[in-house]
Amino acid sequence: MGMTTQAPWETDWHIARACLEWQVEMGALEAICDAPIDRYALDPAPVAAPKAAATPAMTTPVVNADPVAEAQAMAGAAPDLEALQAALAAFEHSDLKLGARNLVFCDGQPNARVMIVGEAPGREEDRAGKPFIGEAGQLLDRMLAAIDMRRDHPDPAHAVYITNILPWRPPQNRDPSAEERAMFRPFVMRHIELINPDVLILMGRISAGTLLESQEAITRIRGQWREVAGRPALPMLHPAYLLRNPAAKREAWADLLELQARLRTVS
Repeated sequence: MGMTTQAPWETDWHIARACLEWQVEMGALEAICDAPIDRYALDPAPVAAPKAAATPAMTTPVVNADPVAEAQAMAGAAPDLEALQAALAAFEHSDLKLGARNLVFCDGQPNARVMIVGEAPGREEDRAGKPFIGEAGQLLDRMLAAIDMRRDHPDPAHAVYITNILPWRPPQNRDPSAEERAMFRPFVMRHIELINPDVLILMGRISAGTLLESQEAITRIRGQWREVAGRPALPMLHPAYLLRNPAAKREAWADLLELQARLRTVS
């Protein structure tokens, strides 16, 4: 039977201590055993903290705002033109103003007998903040002058007041969408009530279609008297259309004469 040989530090306490001190001096800070120790098994199981009462999550209710209903409320609450312009500026349901320079509200005399409702501002109108001042607007001024009317005439009988369906320029002068026309219609209707004109001119297919709530072609209904907000309304070809189709100026002249004749009969 062979004898088991033991290392000196296994039998002599002093030698074992000297070896341990030497290892500490060499930087050994931890002792490693022959087999790994599961310290999680040695520690007592942690006591679970009592569950707090469930707190209901704070949720913000999603409100599906109706742009048309809000436009009706804001427009109806405007007692005058200044308040109506402020309401349009505060209306947040259209992104058009994010790409526009100015809100285009009106031009002309508020006491005019004739109110012209156009479609939407173009580039020149957006820059100046006034409707119908570009090439089409210059043609409109010449058309009105032919029947002794203008936007700055001091006599209400010969003056006009001008606004648009949309107060903001659509990108790239695109046509107003059906949603845009619907949400701005209440503002235009209130605008008409505040101006209280004797006669309305629906200038172009967008204006006529929006205020008459009709999809009839402007070339079919131009020159035919209709009614908007209890007032006689005359659909006419837009000056921009006349610039593209000069032959249609004859029809525009006939409509101007019809307007002139109607003003003689409307008190």
